[in-house]
Amino acid sequence: MADLNFSFAETFLCSALLVLLRLQLQKKAVGDEVNLPKHRGLLGTMATISKEEGLSALWKGIIAGLYRQCIYGGLRIGLYEPVRLLHGSNRACFAGFFGNRLTCALAIAVANPTDLVKVRLQAEGKFPVGVARRYYGTLDAYYTIEGLGALWTGLGPNIARNAIVNAAELASYDQVKQTILKIPGFSDNVLTHLLAGLGAGLFAVCIGSPIDVVKSRTMGDSGYKNTLDCFIKTLKNEGFFAFYNGFLPNFSRLGSWNVVMFLTLEQASRRQGSDKANGTKTETSVKFKPNS
Repeated sequence: MADLNFSFAETFLCSALLVLLRLQLQKKAVGDEVNLPKHRGLLGTMATISKEEGLSALWKGIIAGLYRQCIYGGLRIGLYEPVRLLHGSNRACFAGFFGNRLTCALAIAVANPTDLVKVRLQAEGKFPVGVARRYYGTLDAYYTIEGLGALWTGLGPNIARNAIVNAAELASYDQVKQTILKIPGFSDNVLTHLLAGLGAGLFAVCIGSPIDVVKSRTMGDSGYKNTLDCFIKTLKNEGFFAFYNGFLPNFSRLGSWNVVMFLTLEQASRRQGSDKANGTKTETSVKFKPNS
């Protein structure tokens, strides 16, 4: 069931992720005000890709994306409980946090080849007449990419991006929520959770966008030696704000994800608290105080 949910999300968001990738890979030299960028904004990039490559091009890399989600999603959920139990139930909070980070890292390490192939396929735009394509499909890409070890290109920034974004989301949600609750007229309800989720998504994009751009460029452009080389060349040739290419599509993706995730968690938490309160009425005032 989890794999089906992840696969549906990948199919639904594939075009948005492709647009984000093209914007992140787009390069422009510092001080170059003459040549306008080819891709401009979410809708503009979609229109350009559809016009030059056809509407179906918006779903490039969908097969590799489905492979990635099935492997990553399945391992992340399947490995979590065994890893958590290795640390014992007496340290549940630490074990839960550590288990989540470790299982995510392991899942990303295994799924990295599928992520790389997906990025390479999505990065290919329209080729000039007479120029052959680098890859002719998902399976061909696995064989064509530069050696077996190259399938794990970008693994470091891939793991770092996941850890940074997740930490930023979790750390900022409660802070944003408490700030909103201090504003007269707001209470602990769905609107507050929605705004706090958007705030958490915005914070995650602001913190995680630089490593996300480096990850996309390291995977999508074989011209970089390593992660550090990508970071230095991007900063030197394009300036600091190049690390925020595709900011709006990135926020629309992470913002909507955080809204859905935290709304679901809040409702599940309230439901669980309500069920427990009905079963242990004498402890209600101690264990189930309303959120303030």
